[in-house]
Amino acid sequence: MTIEIIAVSILAFLLNIPLGRWRTRYKKLSLPWWLVVHASIPFIIAMRIWLGTPRLYIPLFIALAVLGQFLGARAFRKKQEEPCE
Repeated sequence: MTIEIIAVSILAFLLNIPLGRWRTRYKKLSLPWWLVVHASIPFIIAMRIWLGTPRLYIPLFIALAVLGQFLGARAFRKKQEEPCE
């Protein structure tokens, strides 16, 4: 893997962690939820084009974005479920 692919992969993952946390505030499939889920796409596409990464790696970037969303939402839910001391 080249540094460009790694950079876009990290961007896709890290951008989506806070977005995954943010999307838990909205009703599933509502307009705000939909916007938050897709908010990182323009940045990932721009970075991919700017760095010239091959199209072959788009599924990897999508998978990492979904993983970031999932982990961000999950971490937020776990934090809310912890009992207050």
